Amino acid sequence: MMSELVNPGTDNQAPGTYKEVGPRGGEIKNGRVVTIAKGDRLPPTQEAGHKWKKQ
Repeated sequence: MMSELVNPGTDNQAPGTYKEVGPRGGEIKNGRVVTIAKGDRLPPTQEAGHKWKKQ
């Protein structure tokens, strides 16, 4: 099952680790990895159009 792509700034996502990916979910060079707690907002990505994917 493929993880859903989530826009930056989205609230109330499942806690865990998220990786920055391209607009269609592809790998990007130097993509950030962040960990959020329950109720946290996903941070901005390095470039417009990038998204977050739960690990």
